[in-house]
Amino acid sequence: MERIMNRALVVKPRNEAEIKFLSDLFGKLGMSSSVIGSETMEDIGLAELMKNVDRRKKTSRETIMKKLHS
Repeated sequence: MERIMNRALVVKPRNEAEIKFLSDLFGKLGMSSSVIGSETMEDIGLAELMKNVDRRKKTSRETIMKKLHS
C-alpha cells in the first residue's frame, strides 16, 4: 500500500537549465513536480503568514481603512 505524503520540498533553481534538469530528474524518479512563478511563491508565503497569525486580536474597521489609504 502506497503512503501519500502531505509535505513538499521547495527547490529554487538559479536558471532555466537547472529547472529543466531538475524537472527531468524528478520525472525519471517517478516524482511529480511543478514550476511556479514568483507571484505564486508570494501567495504561498502570505498563506503561511495568515495561517500562523493570532486570530484572537481584533482590529477596528477604522484602523484597517487608514492603513489601506496610506
